[in-house]
Amino acid sequence: MAVKDFMTRKVVYISPDTTVAHAADIMREQGLHRLPVIENDKLVGLVTEGTIAEASPSKATSLSIYEMNYLLNKTKIKDVMIRKVITVSQYASLEDAIYLMLKNKVGILPVVDNEQVYGVITDRDIFKAFLEVSGYGEEGVRARFVTEDEVGVLEHIIRLLVEENLNISNTVNIPRKDGKVVIEVQIDGKVDLEALKKKFEDNQIHVDSIVHTEAKAL
Repeated sequence: MAVKDFMTRKVVYISPDTTVAHAADIMREQGLHRLPVIENDKLVGLVTEGTIAEASPSKATSLSIYEMNYLLNKTKIKDVMIRKVITVSQYASLEDAIYLMLKNKVGILPVVDNEQVYGVITDRDIFKAFLEVSGYGEEGVRARFVTEDEVGVLEHIIRLLVEENLNISNTVNIPRKDGKVVIEVQIDGKVDLEALKKKFEDNQIHVDSIVHTEAKAL
């Protein structure tokens, strides 16, 4: 899974000369929490809700509302932006992006190659990617098996489904600390749940759960 397959390509950005007040307005209107700062098609910084808050006068200040607005309309983003920005290549794996986010405690990574910004990958993109990879939101059947972590187990499950002329849209393998493995399979179409469960149990494959799933827009 590459970053380019899940990143947001339409990027809302600002220039270093944008005022703090204008940047705050854009973030509020667009429902955004961070904005890349781009100049001459190159990433030069990042502004977040936190940097905007830090740039804003304290509520304890003696400045009037007019004076505060004046300052926010005069202060430029280049004076408050984060200059050392963690980025990721569009060809990096999604796992690499997640690792960088966790390690650096950030919720966004501009996607940059050869100094050009191709998009951004955010925590929301990561959440959506997880749902897509797991098959969440697809109409069909979700079967969850708990098996020994042995060679050929997944092949056995797939063969039994093929015998029923069922199509698998997604599979997820989850190793457990007790040495067993959880295999979740998303199956297309309508299925007789009890009959399918019995088929697996008759073949010594433990079915932890099997349920119908409904289509949901992501």
